[in-house]
Amino acid sequence: MTSTQTSPKFSLCVYCGSRPGTQPEYAQVAHQVGQWIAQNGGQLVYGGGRNGLMGIVADSCLQAGGRVVGIIPKALQAREWAHTGCTELHIVDTMSERKDMMITRADAFLALPGGIGTFEEFFEVWTLATLGYIAKPVGVLNTQGYFDQLLGFFEHAVTEGFMTLDQFVHFHNDSDPIQLCEKLTTLAGVRR
Repeated sequence: MTSTQTSPKFSLCVYCGSRPGTQPEYAQVAHQVGQWIAQNGGQLVYGGGRNGLMGIVADSCLQAGGRVVGIIPKALQAREWAHTGCTELHIVDTMSERKDMMITRADAFLALPGGIGTFEEFFEVWTLATLGYIAKPVGVLNTQGYFDQLLGFFEHAVTEGFMTLDQFVHFHNDSDPIQLCEKLTTLAGVRR
């Protein structure tokens, strides 16, 4: 029996770009994350697109025998070329519905390099975790220093009194995809 026929041990929601970015390492880590999810009996939950890093992480998970749950709004279905090879593909009406379903279906959240959509989705789940609406870990994969300036800005926000260190309880970052995936799923209570 393949992992697509059994219940997954965990669901990892991955936020990432619908573009591949300029560095080949971005695609490499997306591939590693997708493979890791499948090889560890997990399920990928993501935005349902087939382009860019989104497509790479989904294809890698599927090719390694994992389950993939794609959730995409109707308005983006054609624009992001909805990935029809997903184990489950949900076409929803709004971005809010998409995000709610992703949050509900996931045990932990991981942001890979991406743009404004990736940032918006990531900040929403981090905010929800910080305010106690969800008890799920969130992380950013700092490939090639992609998030360096953002991490520096977080330090600036703390220094300037707009954020506190206790807001980082649920937040994790690493440049190693395997270590970060293992940490997030362990914190989510997953036993492998």
